This record gives sequence, C-alpha cells and structure tokens, in this order.
Amino acid sequence: MRRQNKAIHPDKNKKKQTADNRLRPWAVAVWLAVWELASLYIGQEILLVSPVSVLRRLTVLAVQSDFWGSIAFSFFRIIGGFLLASLCGTLLASLSAAFRFVRDLLAPAMAAIKAVPVASFIILVLIWVPSRNLSVVISFLMVLPVIYTNVLGGILSTDRKLLEMAQVFRIPLFRRIRYIYLSQLLPYLRTGFSLSLGLCWKAGVAAEVIGIPKGSIGEKLYEAKVYLETPDLFSWTLVIVLISVIFEKLFLRFIDKTVALIEKM
Repeated sequence: MRRQNKAIHPDKNKKKQTADNRLRPWAVAVWLAVWELASLYIGQEILLVSPVSVLRRLTVLAVQSDFWGSIAFSFFRIIGGFLLASLCGTLLASLSAAFRFVRDLLAPAMAAIKAVPVASFIILVLIWVPSRNLSVVISFLMVLPVIYTNVLGGILSTDRKLLEMAQVFRIPLFRRIRYIYLSQLLPYLRTGFSLSLGLCWKAGVAAEVIGIPKGSIGEKLYEAKVYLETPDLFSWTLVIVLISVIFEKLFLRFIDKTVALIEKM
C-alpha cells in the first residue's frame, strides 16, 4: 500500500506552481507608489489618504485600549463561523458523496445560499439573531457552499481504480481515507479554504457594518464613515487585510503539516 501511496500523491510541480502566487515585495512597492502618487495628485486626504498617513494613524490606533479588543471580537466570531462551516461542509459533502439522495436534497439549498446577495442574508439574519452574533452566522453561510462544493468535487473525482483496488484487497476505511482520499482531497481543500477565508472576512465585516455590534471592527468602520475619518477607514481596512492574509497562511500551513503527519503515521 505504501507503493501505491507514492503514486497518488499530488505532483510536486503543482506545489511549485501554487507557491508562485505569493506576494512579491517589488509588486507591493509599485502599488504603494501608485497609491502615494494618486493621493498627492488629488490633494484631499478626505477623498484618498496617503499610505504614510495610514501607517501613522495605525500606530496611534494600535496603542488605544479598544483596538485589540475590537480585533479579538471580530476575529473569534468570523473565524468561528469559518471553522464551523468547514466542519459542516466537509461532513455534508461526505454524506452527499455516499448517498445520492442527500446530494439531491442539498443541491437547491446550496444553490440558494450562493445566489442570495450577502446584504439580503445580513438583513434577514439580523431579524433572528443578536447583532453580536451576526458575523458568525453570515461567515458560516458564505463559507458553507464553498467548502461543500470543493470537498464534494474532490471526493467524486477520486480515482475509481484505486477505490476498486482498495475494495478488492479489503483495505480498512481508515487506510482508504489516509492513503487515497486524503491525498486526492488536499488540493480541493486548500482551494476551498483559500477562497472561503477571504470571503468570510468580507462578509463578516460587512455584517458588522450593518449590524453595528459594539466593540467590533465593523463598528469602527461605520464610525469612520460617519465622521469622515478617512485615515481610520483605511487603517482598519489594512488591519482586516493583514489579519486575513496572515491567518490564511498559518491555517494552510497547519493543514499541510497535519496531512503530512497523518501520512507518516
């Protein structure tokens, strides 16, 4: 079985191709220069603040008492919704792959969740749950169909010959998951997690801006908009981007190391 395991691992060239998607420092520098020049050309920071002003304002916000509290408030709720949706999406996809009835039953629900605008979901959910928990539900709803679709696609695309071989040799279910499904699913899982992490932050913060729960990042964005504090608006936006990117890198690395550890067992 170990020989077969080598044959079904993803191609190393694919890993190299995905690694080329990382941010290049020179490209970031170019866009920062474009941003700075555009700000100088407009000459009105209320319309477009410069990157230097954003960094200066961010350093001021970082020493305030409620800055890290707002980050923690939004982070745990949005990531909580993401993790819950990842778990439910994986379980539902596994059931759908095993039972055609479940797949047909869930198809309209998943299609509806993907089609309904985020703003509509936010307004509807705000009627049913407190604004403090709004970002959890919205993040869950936005991530669920992405994870479900990717995991289901990965399971259905698994090499049937390998499954038939495992059935003929009566390989236990755990070994099938470990040597066959896990290696086949990993690219789909990585893609699903990468897409849904950015989506959950966008949807979760948008929910907070509408629901305005006290002590959230969404509240800070709303206040910046009301009082025309453009540096604050850009600063909090930069915080959201940094948290999203850093967590995505750490989470995907954790998934890779976990999979590698399981394969070595």
